[in-house]
Amino acid sequence: MSTIRKSLFNRLDGIVLLLYIMLVTIGILAIFSVEHRTTDTSLIMMNKSYMRQVIWLGYSLFIGFIIILTDSKFFSSFAFLLYTICIAVLIITIFAGVDVKGSRSWLGVGSFRFQPGEVAKIFTSLALAKFLSLNETNFKKLKNRFIGAAIALTPAVLILLQKETGLALVYFTFFLVMYREGLPIGILLIGFGAIALVLTSLLIDRITLAIILTGLTILIGYIIRSTLKRKIGARIILISVWLVAIIFSQVAVPFVFKNILQKHQIERIYSMIGIEVPNEYNKAFAPGDEKKEKTNSSEYNVLQSKIAIGSGGMFGKGYLNGTSTKNQFVPEQNTDFIFCAVGEQFGFVGSAVLIIIYISLMLRIIHLGERQRSDFTRIYAYCVACILFFHFAVNISMTIGLAPVIGITLPFISYGGSSLLSFSILIFILVRLDADRQVLIR
Repeated sequence: MSTIRKSLFNRLDGIVLLLYIMLVTIGILAIFSVEHRTTDTSLIMMNKSYMRQVIWLGYSLFIGFIIILTDSKFFSSFAFLLYTICIAVLIITIFAGVDVKGSRSWLGVGSFRFQPGEVAKIFTSLALAKFLSLNETNFKKLKNRFIGAAIALTPAVLILLQKETGLALVYFTFFLVMYREGLPIGILLIGFGAIALVLTSLLIDRITLAIILTGLTILIGYIIRSTLKRKIGARIILISVWLVAIIFSQVAVPFVFKNILQKHQIERIYSMIGIEVPNEYNKAFAPGDEKKEKTNSSEYNVLQSKIAIGSGGMFGKGYLNGTSTKNQFVPEQNTDFIFCAVGEQFGFVGSAVLIIIYISLMLRIIHLGERQRSDFTRIYAYCVACILFFHFAVNISMTIGLAPVIGITLPFISYGGSSLLSFSILIFILVRLDADRQVLIR
């Protein structure tokens, strides 16, 4: 091996790679634990998900090795081209995608299938990092903020058209990256406020909510009455905010629930907040489907998930001794609900260790981002950290009933070739860019 290559491998961040290997190893062991049966004649059974995951890990490591040997400037130079190709593939998927559980988000050739929306996270991260790091990009200008938002949300819109809501939500995490680069906090507060208003609209009667919003506006107006007397602009803003909140809660939310959201999405949202779907939204269910939805709903999934995790207690039942997961009481137990296998077999302590590994990885990625000379690498590092955080937080919250079941995988742990490959590429590109952290990449 040449001196240059030796020097390159010495510059790779060993901590990130170690945490990555730890997580994928835990993932394969977790998938094995829910699929292994005492009647299995061999550990190497190609019809098992854990063996397919091992194969995908091999692909991921091979591609990761190629990425390490690639010039770091390649990722910046071709960021926009790769993003454009990615958008084209997402558009093709809308029309030529394979239908899997009601979603047309998969492309397949024979038995091989992959999910372009998973891979799109990589190229969106690179494109956003490229745009925000350009010398001519002044992110204080409204035009550039709109361009940044368009780069982040275009894949999300296309994925929504593929009926893959959960994956589309991941792309909203790029706004956290833009906040790090100067996006006003007011925009984030508006976003969080809209989410809070949606939840409030579902929990409180519409007329009561209108009275509360009006009363709250009057109270705020009374507190800042001196400012309102002096500045007409303050009065306009206060009245506008009240009006928007009223229209949003009284008109927009009911319209979306009655005409846009699908029945399973409505059921998942109401399951999360712990109340029954009200009669006014029941017409979203086809006649005779209500009973079917009740018996096969995400509420049942979450209930079984919580039973499995809770039965693990402090130290768990031991590896390969998980009764709920091994007997397939938990649906999607090797994908969306893989965290149940960890919770049941290793208990609170094992779950806490897994969470610590994730947090350590995300903090290390942020550390890598902050030590960069290049803005491109720093922004890309924050993209990776935000994507990981969203998947990690939503998936675990989903399994314990704190978030709706939206089909979000647990990074490196859940079974799935597209998921493992995309997260691995995200990590290896970051490690490669960090190896040239003293180089100014544009």
